[in-house]
Amino acid sequence: MNPLLSKLQPYPFERLRQLFAGVTPNAHYSPISLGIGEPKHATPEFIKTALVNSLGGLAGYPATAGEPRLREAMAQWIQRRYDLTVDPATQILPVNGSREALFAFAQTVIDPRWPTPAVVCPNPFYQIYEGAALLAGAEPYFAPSDPARNFAVDWDSVPTDIWARTQLIFVCSPGNPTGAVMPLDEWKKLFELSDRYGFIIASDECYSEIYFRDEPPLGGLEAAKKLGRDDFKNLVAFTSLSKRSNVPGLRSGFVAGDAAIIKQFLLYRTYHGSAMSPIVQTASIAAWNDEAHVVENRVLYRKKFAQVTPILAGVLEVALPDASFYLWARVPDALGLSDTAFAKELLAQYNVTVLPGSYLARDVAGANPGAQRIRMALVADAAECVEAALRIVNFVQSKSK
Repeated sequence: MNPLLSKLQPYPFERLRQLFAGVTPNAHYSPISLGIGEPKHATPEFIKTALVNSLGGLAGYPATAGEPRLREAMAQWIQRRYDLTVDPATQILPVNGSREALFAFAQTVIDPRWPTPAVVCPNPFYQIYEGAALLAGAEPYFAPSDPARNFAVDWDSVPTDIWARTQLIFVCSPGNPTGAVMPLDEWKKLFELSDRYGFIIASDECYSEIYFRDEPPLGGLEAAKKLGRDDFKNLVAFTSLSKRSNVPGLRSGFVAGDAAIIKQFLLYRTYHGSAMSPIVQTASIAAWNDEAHVVENRVLYRKKFAQVTPILAGVLEVALPDASFYLWARVPDALGLSDTAFAKELLAQYNVTVLPGSYLARDVAGANPGAQRIRMALVADAAECVEAALRIVNFVQSKSK
C-alpha cells in the first residue's frame, strides 16, 4: 500500500458520523440537515432533457480534452461572466467536477524530488487540498483566516522559508466555509509571491455564482487580467456546475488558465482515464449556455439567507457572507459548549445537523481557527431552513438560562 495513505485524516462527515454515534435525535422533530454542502434545489428540466436526449452518444470513447463545442461553451461563459478571452483549444480543459480536478492537479504539478515541497492552504479549508498535497508527497502548510478581516487569509503569516519551498497554493474564493471573497489587492500579493518563488496558484471558485450583493465575486483569471497578466502565468481556475446549476450528481466542471500548465494537466489526465462522458458533455453545454436558471437559483438563496440570517443573529455571532451557501457562526462562550458539543446536543434535542467548525480546520501553533464555530449549509428549501433556524434559537436560549 502507498504509505502516504496513512497520513490522511478522516473526512469531516466521517468524524461527524462518529460524533453522533449513540445519539438518539428527538423524535418530536423531523430531521433537518444543514451539515453537508449538497445543493437541494431542483435540477433545471432543460439540463435533464439534454442529458436524456444525448444517450445515443455512449457508443464511443470520449476524448480527454472534451469536444470542441464544450470547450467553446465554457470559453463563451468566461467571456460573459468575466469579460475576458481564453483560448478554448489551449487554456480550457473539462473535468469531472472540481473535487476530482483539485486532487489530480496536485499530483500533476508537485515535484517530489524537491526536499519537502510545500503546499499552502487556507485554514479553515476544503479537506481535498490537504489530501491532495499529502498524496503528492508534499507538506501542507495552513495559513489562518482572520475573523477581524472578514475571514481573509493571512498570507503574511506564511514564513519566507515556507514560501521558498512552496510549489502550489490553494485559494478558495468564495471561501468554504466562510464565504469570504478575495479582493484584488490580495490577488496582487499572491501573484507577486508566485513570481518571486515560482509556485502555481490553484483557484477554487465553485461557489462563484451564489452571491448576495449586486457585484459578482472577483475571479482569479479576472484579477490576473486587471493586473495585466493576460497569459495567466502560474494560475489555473477551477469551476463547477454543481452549485451553479444544481447538478452535483453530473460531476462536471472545467479548469482554465496558464496554457503551459493546462497542457501538462491534459497529459496527466490522458493517462488517468478521466475523460468526461459524452452525455455529460452535452448536458454541460446546455448548462453553460444558459444563465436564466443561474439567476433564478441565486434569487432563491438570497431570499433564504435574508430570512434565516436575522433569526440566527439574535442568538449567534453570524452575518451574511460575501458569497457561497454557508453561514459561519460562532458558538456563544456563555453556553460553555465546544463546537462539537453544540452540534451533538443540537441533534439530540432538536434533530438539526450542523458541522463543527473545528472539523474543517487544523491545529496550528496550538489553535484551531474553526473551533467554537459551526458551518450551516442553507441548501434545503426556505421553509426547512427557517424551521432549523428557529430550533437553533430555542436551543441556544434553553442553554442560556
